[in-house]
Amino acid sequence: MEEANAPLLWPVILYFAAVLAVAGGMLGISFVLGQRHSERGTGLPYECGIDATGSARVCVASDFFRIAIFFVVFDLESVFIFAWATSVRALGWTGYIEILVFTAVLLAALVYLWREKVFEMGVRTKDEG
Repeated sequence: MEEANAPLLWPVILYFAAVLAVAGGMLGISFVLGQRHSERGTGLPYECGIDATGSARVCVASDFFRIAIFFVVFDLESVFIFAWATSVRALGWTGYIEILVFTAVLLAALVYLWREKVFEMGVRTKDEG
């Protein structure tokens, strides 16, 4: 006997079956209609019309990548702070305490990263060799 408040599972199962059918259909159609050729340059890497030279295993400094990741992380945190600032009156003192804790955690992470000298460009640590 089915309860009145029991969730219906058939829409989820139907959706899952539809997703599998669409994904399988796309893979099957691309396999059937896809091009099959093996010319001389088929398996070679291609970058902006220039033939690749050298190895792809080049040691590249990660300084700028690290700075970009930190920018994205701290920029995302500023979005959370802006969202809090737009509804500060509705949140009251509880929201104020929560944003103080949030900011304190961010500052602690920033101090930790600063002390680990992560923001220094071109400096190698012990781990990097």
